[in-house]
Amino acid sequence: MLTIHHFSKTYPGGKRAVDDLNFEVQAGEIMGFIGHNGAGKTTTLRAAAGILDFTEGEIKIDNHNIQSDPVAAKSVTAFLPDNPDLYDFLKGIDYLSFIADLYGIPREEREKRVARYAGIFGITGALGSPIGSYSHGMKQKLALISAFIRQPKLLLLDEPFVGLDPEAAYHVKELLRQLCESGGAVLFSTHVLEVAEKLCDRIAIIREGKLVECGPTEMVVGNSSLENVFLELEKGENDG
Repeated sequence: MLTIHHFSKTYPGGKRAVDDLNFEVQAGEIMGFIGHNGAGKTTTLRAAAGILDFTEGEIKIDNHNIQSDPVAAKSVTAFLPDNPDLYDFLKGIDYLSFIADLYGIPREEREKRVARYAGIFGITGALGSPIGSYSHGMKQKLALISAFIRQPKLLLLDEPFVGLDPEAAYHVKELLRQLCESGGAVLFSTHVLEVAEKLCDRIAIIREGKLVECGPTEMVVGNSSLENVFLELEKGENDG
């Protein structure tokens, strides 16, 4: 569903944020993307989502090249940044209608989807209020609903659990699994290693722009824990 092939990104000034990155996310799979702040996770996610330009490497979504065939690639993708920019002056329902219009979701179908996901996240009663009146957690829930109503084949999430209460986080995990069971795929970054270890089919660990570990979760973790593996990798780098 997602193929990242020899992807590199150097920012103006010479900072190489990602260096020759290669990995795939298969249909039906949840992959966790792990690394310290500044490791290159957000750069990779933004490039895969088609909102960050790059000149080195290739990224394909459902066999569509994100650079040469961006409309086809983006039409099957939903990306949720770590701090979503929502329109505070819009009502919640108007924002969801705007997203549904962008993705051509018929009115009757969108109403069903909005009702379902707003009910799951418990914000049905707030949809008639301006987004500017929402708490951070409510904004995060609205952004998640805007992603799920698209029923994407690929869901890219940057720190999706930040600001969510435990019940909402539980529902997100259930919905991610359901998306994959229906043939979709998920790539998400997180600092919550326990969640990644329990939820993900595969784990990719990035450090200073380079992939240092990638494989099935049970293989990466072994007889240890994801937290221990991550800390050992960091310790090895620091010792070196």
